[in-house]
Amino acid sequence: MRAVALLSALAVWSCAAALTGVEQRLKKAGYVDVGTEVPGVMVDMMYGRADNFTGRVLYDSLHHAFLHPDAARALARARKELDRLAPGTHLLVKDAARPVGVQRSMFNAVRGTSKARYVANPANGGGTHNYGVAVDVTLCDSLGRELPMGTPVDHLGPESHIEGEEALVARGVITREELARRRLLRRVMRAAGFLTIRKEWWHFELVRRATAAGRYQLIDF
Repeated sequence: MRAVALLSALAVWSCAAALTGVEQRLKKAGYVDVGTEVPGVMVDMMYGRADNFTGRVLYDSLHHAFLHPDAARALARARKELDRLAPGTHLLVKDAARPVGVQRSMFNAVRGTSKARYVANPANGGGTHNYGVAVDVTLCDSLGRELPMGTPVDHLGPESHIEGEEALVARGVITREELARRRLLRRVMRAAGFLTIRKEWWHFELVRRATAAGRYQLIDF
């Protein structure tokens, strides 16, 4: 449904002469570009546009999705599993490694609102995105068109929780087909080694934050 945005992102991948300063810092720190390192996975950075839950452009200098190599390898395993189970369906990455500076802007956008509980507070150490080991991902077709999953990625509300999904189907909030797609996504990501969280069907992390803090470097810029 955001095929135009995805085509724009594809144009950035193929035509950009150089990485931005932020992207160069991520690459120098050892993070890898998902678009080039994980063939077959598509990327559409949702915080590079204003149509996200904050209503603001948060990524003005981050156009590529970067991950720690450990997470990138796991994502490649998930892609292979998806190819096996649902040929023609693709993973579409909407967000990946997130510098703490962006996390701060994101939290400030919802501070004092009911949405604040969905966003990791950087003052408390941030979240797994800030270590490059988490990815926000959905499913799309071969043209990059997002498949219906019941809510958009980054919808902050009970409709996005992975618990009680059968009740959501019974109430007509999401369809049986959308639930099947969520379960397919979880199946391939879990098979690759990713962990889920309760409140966001699209968020997957390689390790929990406490482990990430001891094992990986915080992206503190």
